[in-house]
Amino acid sequence: MLLAIDCGNTNTLFAIHDGTQWRAQWRSGTDSTRTADEHAVWLSQLMSLNGFSFDDIKSCVISTVVPQALFNLRNLSRRYFEAEPVIVGETGVNLDIEVRLARPQEAGADRLVNALGARGRYEGALIIIDSGTATTFDVIAEDGAFEGGIIAPGINLSMQALHAAAAKLPRVAIARPQKVIGNDTVSAMQSGVFWGYIDLIDGLVARIKSEYGAPMQVVATGGVVSLFDGASATIDHYDPELTMRGLLEVWKINGGVA
Repeated sequence: MLLAIDCGNTNTLFAIHDGTQWRAQWRSGTDSTRTADEHAVWLSQLMSLNGFSFDDIKSCVISTVVPQALFNLRNLSRRYFEAEPVIVGETGVNLDIEVRLARPQEAGADRLVNALGARGRYEGALIIIDSGTATTFDVIAEDGAFEGGIIAPGINLSMQALHAAAAKLPRVAIARPQKVIGNDTVSAMQSGVFWGYIDLIDGLVARIKSEYGAPMQVVATGGVVSLFDGASATIDHYDPELTMRGLLEVWKINGGVA
């Protein structure tokens, strides 16, 4: 079985694939100081609850945007699964994707993995929206090449910034308000962040499509993407499995056998 690890700035996702389908997924808060042993204790308990053991894992693929976390994740694979991990972005790891940036090395591992996960499922040119600590809008050409995009603050980051920078504004949970006009501080903050974020998405998608000048499908993924279901006028597909599917493709491209 394959263990796929997607380490983001806020959360880290661990998923098991048996060669045919995804069997289990677990999410933890990203902590770059968490050792391989600490990862193993946490992961072993969750795996056992689902009927898996470390002996079931034969391969590992890792994508991370947190360089400090890579050392411990690599050691987790080597020490507990006796597998040399395939690590997105490292020399010798082939992604089989053309990067049409002025500086191709600046393309984030997570963005390229998403492109791989999308291009085998959706046809034509794509806009991939990944909502996490940052929200990225990535343009994938009809031939599958990565053409660039937009990086904006994530919805959680926006809410945290309001609380941190304004002394009288409380920390509130992100929620979809029933009305745009709030009648108290909490509902006003929730409306401003939620509907402002939806308009950010719809507005930037419209600008990308206008500049690109060709039909495009819009695919959304990420930890808070379910919040947008039915609110955005421009998102065509909600795909929470996009990144994991991309990691599976990376593994296959680099010799993994499904």
